[in-house]
Amino acid sequence: MLKLAFYGKGGIGKSTTVSNLAVALAEKGLQVMQIGCDPKADSTVSHLNGKRPTAVLELIRKYNDDFVWQDMVTFGESRIACVETGGPVPGMGCAGRGIINALEKLESKGAYDAVKPDVVLYDVLGDVVCGGFAMPMREGYADRVYIITSGENMSIYAAANIAMALKNFQSRNYARLGGFILNCRNVKDEFGKVQTLADDFESSIAGIIPRSETVTAAEELHKTVLSAFPQSDTAAAYRKLAESIWE
Repeated sequence: MLKLAFYGKGGIGKSTTVSNLAVALAEKGLQVMQIGCDPKADSTVSHLNGKRPTAVLELIRKYNDDFVWQDMVTFGESRIACVETGGPVPGMGCAGRGIINALEKLESKGAYDAVKPDVVLYDVLGDVVCGGFAMPMREGYADRVYIITSGENMSIYAAANIAMALKNFQSRNYARLGGFILNCRNVKDEFGKVQTLADDFESSIAGIIPRSETVTAAEELHKTVLSAFPQSDTAAAYRKLAESIWE
């Protein structure tokens, strides 16, 4: 089982990238599990016709421990196993601690053993790399972390902070940096900026997703690009990224 976590600045396109990767990997005959680690619980909606599955923390609040793994996992497009950790009641509790509780519950209820995923994709909230938000980086969770960024200054800054956190975690045998994913915004010298960032951390650009209205059009249909526009150039870019990550 290959376990991958995806981080990046809020709004950089993590959920879109992860969801399209999930479909691209499923096309290869793999059983994919996508876990949204965000209180909004909307990482997997494109696999479920715009619907949100019941979040793990919501189940815990309602039923304490009286539920089964099937209550946490919803199978969507291409039998992708969709999970949302969810978050605390607004103004109460810690979202980071909630992620820890949710991921531990998936293990204790035997969800991984039952689904038997070939690959698990963690879609992690924003650029927070402390507390529970660092959980997917920890030993026993993700094997590799991919950082999604554009060439915009704030995105580069956030990506560098995440990469530095990973570097500081290496002594604890946490996940290693798999590379950077360039989600283009068509700013000046975008590739050069991200390549410099990758060089700074002795890493590489794992894939490039061109800026395209196809992504917006697919989201309006509550679908992934690979589902809505499978023959598009953008779909081909996601498939190429999946090949890079799975090789």
